[in-house]
Amino acid sequence: MRGVLLLLSVLLLLCSQLSFSFPIRDGLLRNGNFELGPKQSDMKGTEVTNKHGLPEWEISGFVEYIKSGQKQGDMLLVVPEGAYAVRLGNEASIKQNLTVIKGMYYSITFSAARTCAQEEKLNVSVSPDWGVLPMQTMYSSNGWDSYAWAFQAEFGVVDLVIHNPGVEEDPACGPLIDSIAIRALYPPRPTNKNILKNGGFEEGPYVFPNTTWGVLIPPNIEDDHSPLPGWMVESLKAVKYIDVDHFSVPQGRRAVELVAGKESAIAQIARTIVGKTYTLSFAVGDASNACEGSMVVEAFAGRDTLKVPYQSKGKGGFKRAVLRFVAVSNRTRIMFYSTFYTMRSDDFSSLCGPVVDDVKLLSVRNPRHIRSQGLN
Repeated sequence: MRGVLLLLSVLLLLCSQLSFSFPIRDGLLRNGNFELGPKQSDMKGTEVTNKHGLPEWEISGFVEYIKSGQKQGDMLLVVPEGAYAVRLGNEASIKQNLTVIKGMYYSITFSAARTCAQEEKLNVSVSPDWGVLPMQTMYSSNGWDSYAWAFQAEFGVVDLVIHNPGVEEDPACGPLIDSIAIRALYPPRPTNKNILKNGGFEEGPYVFPNTTWGVLIPPNIEDDHSPLPGWMVESLKAVKYIDVDHFSVPQGRRAVELVAGKESAIAQIARTIVGKTYTLSFAVGDASNACEGSMVVEAFAGRDTLKVPYQSKGKGGFKRAVLRFVAVSNRTRIMFYSTFYTMRSDDFSSLCGPVVDDVKLLSVRNPRHIRSQGLN
């Protein structure tokens, strides 16, 4: 035992002398919630004046350190977690280097809120990957949403940059940023039990445990670097990634809520054999988030479609449906969207919609006995 302890001590000493750093773990980045603030000597009012003044971060441009409850004119600035956040003014950015595993896929999750600008967007990048996330539509009533963005690590150490590309008359009209986290993604593969990848949506971005609004997967996300592995968001609006700790989920621990009608769609391309019969089965429900009323999920498999009605009481529950089709190509596009826009009954400013989960695609040996159906 004494020898094992001695060996561990030597290894730790070697690691420290070589400045060896381990790959980052799932969860908040270093000072990812900005609770460690700048020194007063690095501040001018709310502005951080030293590029290294914000602990663990390097800043550029007009960056403010905001305390929850701070006022801007008649507007009260609220922070979703903890007491502090940062605000990115015109062309401002924050940067942190991350030790990762080369070739691995990662998803970044962060919370953001609009202030006084209307056309706000954020540029998130880990070279050579980057993406522009629109923030025009707010999905939660408190003004804060959590967003996910993914990348594949090309190097062992990378720089994460969140940049506000906007130029407003008032530099203090930029977005507020809080709670930045990372999660390693393990891209799933088709199996003999499901031709689709990640059909249960169990693999996806980090979900903050202390928030109740889920994580938005931005629009026009391709499946190469999707924070929802296997799936693309082929729409003008985001879809919402939800977990069982905060919502009702039909199967497993994760699911997707289609929050913006036909503008909120997910899709996947599956390998199929021409002339062969397949069944696409899935669950449709509600997230137990006061999203009430008549809902319809439209499912597409190549040229075939199925509309699945669901009468929601907003208290959880689901039904299952099956779409049977004959493949006309060696690649079949599977897609889901919601027919209608829906608002929460307890909050008419929050978009919501039906939940889709447990999506399975299988070939059928004896197709005569199976037909498309929305099952109760």
